[in-house]
Amino acid sequence: MADVVQAPPKGLELFASPRRQRKLEVTGKKARGLEKLNLATVQDLLQHYPRRHVDRTEVRTIRDLATMSAKERGKESQVLARVERIGRPIRTKTGKKLIKGRIRDETGSIAVTWFNLEWVARALKPGTEAFFYGKLDSFRGTLQMTMPRFELIRTGREPFNVGRIIPIYPATADLSSDEIRRLIWDNLNQTGDVMDPLPDELRSRLHLMKRGDALRLYHFPDDMTDVQSAENRLVFDEVFTLQLGLVYRKRRLERTVQGISHALPAQDSLSEVFLTQLPFEPTGGQRRACDEVAADMNRSFPMHRLLEGEVGSGKTVVALYACLSAIDGGHQAAFMAPTEVLAEQHLLTVNDLLDRAFGAEEARNLFASVSRRPVVRLLTGSTPPAQRAEILQGVAGGEVDLLIGTHALIQDAVDFGRLGLAVVDEQHRFGVHQRKRLRDKGTMGEPDILVMTATPIPRTLAVSIYGDLDLSVLDELPGGRQPIRTRIAVGEEERERAYELIRHEVAAGRQAFVVYALRDESNKIELRSAKAEAKRLAEEVFPDLKIGLVHGDMKSIDKEEAMTAFRDNTTQVLVATTVIEVGVDVPNATVMLIEDAERFGLAQLHQLRGRIGRGEHESFCVLATDLDLSLASEDAAIALTAERLHAVESTGDGFKLSIVDLRQRGEGQLFGARQSGMPQLRLARVLQHKRVVIAAREMAVEMIDKDPELRAYEHIALEREVRDRFPEHALDVVQSG
Repeated sequence: MADVVQAPPKGLELFASPRRQRKLEVTGKKARGLEKLNLATVQDLLQHYPRRHVDRTEVRTIRDLATMSAKERGKESQVLARVERIGRPIRTKTGKKLIKGRIRDETGSIAVTWFNLEWVARALKPGTEAFFYGKLDSFRGTLQMTMPRFELIRTGREPFNVGRIIPIYPATADLSSDEIRRLIWDNLNQTGDVMDPLPDELRSRLHLMKRGDALRLYHFPDDMTDVQSAENRLVFDEVFTLQLGLVYRKRRLERTVQGISHALPAQDSLSEVFLTQLPFEPTGGQRRACDEVAADMNRSFPMHRLLEGEVGSGKTVVALYACLSAIDGGHQAAFMAPTEVLAEQHLLTVNDLLDRAFGAEEARNLFASVSRRPVVRLLTGSTPPAQRAEILQGVAGGEVDLLIGTHALIQDAVDFGRLGLAVVDEQHRFGVHQRKRLRDKGTMGEPDILVMTATPIPRTLAVSIYGDLDLSVLDELPGGRQPIRTRIAVGEEERERAYELIRHEVAAGRQAFVVYALRDESNKIELRSAKAEAKRLAEEVFPDLKIGLVHGDMKSIDKEEAMTAFRDNTTQVLVATTVIEVGVDVPNATVMLIEDAERFGLAQLHQLRGRIGRGEHESFCVLATDLDLSLASEDAAIALTAERLHAVESTGDGFKLSIVDLRQRGEGQLFGARQSGMPQLRLARVLQHKRVVIAAREMAVEMIDKDPELRAYEHIALEREVRDRFPEHALDVVQSG
């Protein structure tokens, strides 16, 4: 976007850059509360959105409370009453300070109690009139309100929270929700106009209210319809400028960056011959993704595609198809993985597939016949110096067709002679600058970029996070995959059953993984560790079996020896940490026992389970825990854990599990994993606001296609806002993926 001379904005800019935001003028205890909430400016405060809205438009009498049903008592009620009596704080046997009182209106009276709030006794003198709101419960058969909030009636001052829809804000001990609301009220009144960057025509077409009206009504609604209308506008604003920036980056890449145009694969091309020689029939999703990749690589601008697929859906086949398309035209391909174990697994898989298609003998002439076998090499931090020097020479001279490796691929010493494609696996584990360095290895034009993730996320979220990438989704598994039976095992008795399952499977010639969260024993956490448990399992549980061990702290050669022994079935049981989470493919393994399963994230559990079920035999995943899951109704943390484990137990669909994960963790964490410079969403929730996200995407594409640099007069304010939300390095480094 070109910098243009702009007139000063008319009104407060909600998404202004930090240097143009208005500082909050608050001191004392409130200032400490604002600091804890990370609210420093007026813009921060106005975007400190409520967790929920409570309807306090209805005032009940005490007689009404006495006749309410049990269901109604579970909701907040509001009464206008006078304090009849209030007691002094009394210390209970548990150490809490109890304050007991009674309030009355013209229809009756009701008991009220508070714990550890001594100031209440000072604020509520007998005869004081106030609005009380809270939930009802019963103590020894007597109806009471426990811990009700209240607002005093003062002459000449209208109650702030009475007869209204009340927003409930994230707050601190130094700054209550009501105090936050008063600060927002004061600052909105002092601010005056709020700048609205949306052209009137677009706002009318989408039936959106003005931004200033939306802010006021979301914080101070008259009814719940105001809340919904205001939310629609504020959510649209968050996702629309996000989408404008993403679409701008994508279109700018297509207009200004010179890529490498690869020919569409012919029937006898390396990539198509490879597909025909696969030991299985490609799925419809794989074939579709290969066609999309081929079409992208044929264009004059670089491919920027995200390949999203379920665990075991065959992403490597699509990636190798893309690599062979580049190699077929005399170019090289790079395949970067986040760990040595995964890079080594990719090497094994790729060599096996290429051997089937072209034989095991490598050709060293880049312009040899189509039947030639590409030259593949592995480069990691553990590659011996002499071998490393030989590989680097072959890469620089163009003799190595496909280089698989880890971060070692982006080191300065690695020079590609003719890099045409870069594949980045498990891309969320790499930073934007690491991917950019791999892209910068191209010398003949920008190489095509294919990034892959095995963490399924809903399409609307993918559009929001990766909106500058084209998206291919593998939503089906290759034929012949066996279902994985998953169950939760609680306590020692059920753990013994899991051990019996392992014995049974090993007796039938199969193998098992046992995974632990910790590598070494810890004095701080009472969890089993892989090292200690490997010894215990070998000596006490499976003394007649060969037990292997692999963890991230082992030397590369030791890890490879452990993995080779397991692949060759020399080792029947492999004890491991999450180092085997991705990339390990042992079709003979049919049991996955995950110890202390409550310590793993949902995506990790699903990935670990994906290490089995890859052969012809039925497979079993056991989620072992010592937590008492029956306490879920009493303990919120156990409830979350139980939901996570039961979700994995009930379905093998990664996309369904991603919804649970998204609901538990929140979208902010997923956005945080994306890259630096991405605008954060404060109110928008991609699953909840799918319709708004899609509408924002469509409007962004339409606007950028008509006005690529947003130079039209009616788009000046939007261009400024996009610039403010996307730092220069995030908006202009479009090639980084």
